[in-house]
Amino acid sequence: MAQHDFNKESLELHKKHKGKIEVVSKIEVNTTDDLSRVYSPGVAAPCLAIAENVDEAYNLTIKGNTIAVVSDGTAVLGLGNIGPEAAIPVMEGKAMLFKKFANVDAFPICLNTTVASEIIETVKRIAPVFGGVNLEDISAPRSFEVESALQDIGIPVFHDDQHGTAIVALAGILNSCKVLGKDISDLKIVINGAGAAGIAISRLLRCISIDPNVCIPVKQVLVCDSKGIIHKNRTNLNPVKKELLSYSNPESIEGTLKDAIKGADVFIGVSVANILTAEDIKTMAKNPVIFALANPDPEIMPEEAYKGGAAIIATGRSDYPNQVNNVLAFPGIFRGALDCRAKRITPKMKIAAAYAIADCVMNPDKENIIPKSLNKEIASKVAEAVKQAYVDYDE
Repeated sequence: MAQHDFNKESLELHKKHKGKIEVVSKIEVNTTDDLSRVYSPGVAAPCLAIAENVDEAYNLTIKGNTIAVVSDGTAVLGLGNIGPEAAIPVMEGKAMLFKKFANVDAFPICLNTTVASEIIETVKRIAPVFGGVNLEDISAPRSFEVESALQDIGIPVFHDDQHGTAIVALAGILNSCKVLGKDISDLKIVINGAGAAGIAISRLLRCISIDPNVCIPVKQVLVCDSKGIIHKNRTNLNPVKKELLSYSNPESIEGTLKDAIKGADVFIGVSVANILTAEDIKTMAKNPVIFALANPDPEIMPEEAYKGGAAIIATGRSDYPNQVNNVLAFPGIFRGALDCRAKRITPKMKIAAAYAIADCVMNPDKENIIPKSLNKEIASKVAEAVKQAYVDYDE
């Protein structure tokens, strides 16, 4: 089989089409009567209806089905801070996936600022047009500040790099437990990477801000960054990492990543390539689960992890089984949020989405713990679970 040069093919595709999305009219305008209905003078009627009741914007405009995909271009894929213009292809791709999987209209908004307060203010200013905001590729720790400050603007704001990754990872862990006969509440989990995704995963696993009746938190979570295990004796921790210690590493274990994974049931990497070996995997608990999610090259290649005795392996890649792909989460989450006009994405909605994704795998096995990324049925099932969770949410 011929090998694809996806970089070359992608460049040619983008150049040929000058981007991947376009605006398409829903209504034909062929006569002066058509023009009078869609524009002046007829358009005054929906304008006045909205002026009288602002919620009518959901019924009479694109607001009810449109998401802003907002980025500052500071943490794009594995490319880093490449700027807002260079981020556009990724945000366009996100918009395509919204439409394909959930029939949600989305538009890329790439901002020429990296100042958190300016991003926050800009999103607030453009919010009237949109039914929700998907924050994307904003570097930590500013991403936490931006998302937190936008939770009360009246429409759901969701940082996919944090929560999308966390939700799909949790779904995979739930099914891993089914396959291996383990109880999630007994797990020791090590997370390498204390950026947006790592923090969100740790919070979801420990059920922070979530009704304890909804899920059972895992027994122990250790989070590592480039300096090793995050513990209370570390100096110069940023506020996000300090807050992390309120629900992780209660015994204040110190050491390196290699120290952390000794006896661990699960390793989740959202960091950098090639930091573990087969020998490291051998120090983990029996039948360890490895989620090596760094892209394009994982923290440990599956072949190497299997040599160390790994029972289940997931990556962020499409050329191996068990791909942890955010497309399993964000289309359905926003579809559900738009349908019930949610004001925010609650922790309970995130948990519901994870269980819905896990349940889409009817008979999980070691190479089948996560649904296939192109399965179009996932979004609708996630949407239904998210809607129900929001209805049950007591604000």
